[in-house]
Amino acid sequence: MKKGLKWFDDKLIEILNDRIKNDFLDSFMLKFTNLGGVIFTTFFTLALILFGKGKARFIGIQAAVTLIISQAITYSLKALLSRERPYNKLKSLNTFGIILKDYSFPSGHSSASFSIATTIAFNMPKLSILVLAIALTIGISRVYLGVHYPTDVAAGIILGVGSALVVHIYLLVYIERLTDILKM
Repeated sequence: MKKGLKWFDDKLIEILNDRIKNDFLDSFMLKFTNLGGVIFTTFFTLALILFGKGKARFIGIQAAVTLIISQAITYSLKALLSRERPYNKLKSLNTFGIILKDYSFPSGHSSASFSIATTIAFNMPKLSILVLAIALTIGISRVYLGVHYPTDVAAGIILGVGSALVVHIYLLVYIERLTDILKM
C-alpha cells in the first residue's frame, strides 16, 4: 500500500508541478493558494463573526470552531509525523521560491479551506459547488507549487470535512446558544 501511495504522490505531483506548468498557472496558483492560509482564513472568519448578522455570524462562529479543531489536529500531526516537504526530497520540482519551515503532512491550507467550505456548504447549500471548488483549487495549488504531496492534500481535505461534520453534528446546539448570547 505504501508503494502505491508513493507512486500516486510521485505521478500526480509530476503532472501538477511540471507537465501542466505555464505562466498563467504560475501566477494564479501563487496568489490563489493564499486563500487557504492563516491570514485569509482568520480574517474571513473574524469578519463573519464581527460584521455578520444572523446566519452570517452563525456561520462565522461555526467556522471558527471548526478551524480551531481542524488546525489543532493538523499541526499536531505535522509535529508527530514530521514528513519532509516534497521539494526537500524531489530535487526536480518547481519550487517558486517557497521555503517553509514546518512539515508537509497534512496540508494546513487544505484542512483550513475545507473546514470553512464545508461549514458554508452545510449552511448555504446553493453555494456548495462554488465553495468546495475554491477549496479544492487551493489544495491543488499546494501540489502545483511543490509544497505538498497529493496525499498531504487528501489528508487535509479529510480533516477539514471531518472537523466540519463533527461540529455540525455534535456542537451545533452550543454554537446556536453562543450566537444568541452574542446578539445581546
